[in-house]
Amino acid sequence: MCIGIPMQVRAITPGHALCEARGGEFKQLNTALVGELRLGDWVLAFLDSAHERLSPDRAAEINSTLEQMLGLLTAEPGQGGVGGLDTAQMASFDLPSRLSREDLLALSGQS
Repeated sequence: MCIGIPMQVRAITPGHALCEARGGEFKQLNTALVGELRLGDWVLAFLDSAHERLSPDRAAEINSTLEQMLGLLTAEPGQGGVGGLDTAQMASFDLPSRLSREDLLALSGQS
C-alpha cells in the first residue's frame, strides 16, 4: 500500500519545492506533476514528488487520519483505540486471502 504525505511549500526553485511535513520533516520535491506552486500551498508527496495539490482542509484531514493510524500502530493491546474500540478488538478480522471461497462469495453478496 502506498501512502502520500501532505506537505506544505516553504521555498520554491524551478521545478522543485522545499516542503514541510507534520513533525517538521523537510523534503525537496519535484513539482513537474503539479505545476507552479506558491509559498504555503499544500501538496500530497510520494517518492520525492508532489503528486497532487491539496486544500488546507484536505491536508488536515489526511494528517488527522495518519495520526490515528500511527496511534493504532503504536498502542499496546488494552490501551484503547479509535471510536472506543480496544486495539485488540480492532485487529480481530481475517484478510480476504484467509477467507474460504464461500465466505468471499457471501461477503460480495454472491452467495
